[in-house]
Amino acid sequence: METVLGDQVALAGFDDFQTKGHEYVLKTTRENLSADHIRLLAKNEIRIIQVQSFISKLACEIISSGAIELGYKPYINVEKVRRIGMAYYETEHEESLIEQYFATARKCQEQLRAACDPVGSPMDTARCLLDEVWPAGAQLQTLFGKKMFVGLSRMVEPQTTFLAHHDIFADDAPGMQESESVVSQFGANVYVQMPDTGGELLMWHKNMTIAEFDEKRKGEYGINIKDLPPPDVVLKPNAGDLLIFDAHKLHAVASPQDKDRLALSFFVAYRGDDMPLTYWS
Repeated sequence: METVLGDQVALAGFDDFQTKGHEYVLKTTRENLSADHIRLLAKNEIRIIQVQSFISKLACEIISSGAIELGYKPYINVEKVRRIGMAYYETEHEESLIEQYFATARKCQEQLRAACDPVGSPMDTARCLLDEVWPAGAQLQTLFGKKMFVGLSRMVEPQTTFLAHHDIFADDAPGMQESESVVSQFGANVYVQMPDTGGELLMWHKNMTIAEFDEKRKGEYGINIKDLPPPDVVLKPNAGDLLIFDAHKLHAVASPQDKDRLALSFFVAYRGDDMPLTYWS
């Protein structure tokens, strides 16, 4: 585990950020990722696992080109952020949207695989890797007896800030055993294009209740980072990196300045050391 004391975050307008809080970032490689790393994340001893060079530069170029050709569309409930595929978050407990999510899950996965051809989907590689390293295995999450979608492709455009938010499966799927049993929820992002300036992942240590979050977001999907104290962790991944991070913590994305920030993403649920990991988007 690499321990580096972070620099102070630049506060000028909250627009420019420097690395900070790297004592909470564990850097590793595909070959060395282990179950112990995931346990550290689940125990809140680290905030982020950075798997460096998870995919090659060539793979990044092929996948970003394929995704752009496939076409990004705005989230149903977040117009300023664009994606390929449908996130379960978008359903907002509406039966028709839940039906749409499951009806399009396989099609969205196949579209992503086609966009990644001929290098293969990093989402499939990440899923297999988690299954290999976790003693109890890892598998696709089911809900309502149906397989969920994995592999959302997301675009954050220049001058767009991805507002501070937390991801809580039990809030998206309330009253369900599958969501209520989650102990820790991780985000897993593979970055296929990064801006030269901006695009950092910002994280705050403090957990926020759903009620407090709903009050502070003022009707938006997230909280403006200018309404929060400086982030505790600032990390800019490189194109090709895989980040696995604590999604229950408040997190945001600093505005890209010169080009789109493109990432493929899914969530990972931890329910205990003896339970399988599960994943979904």
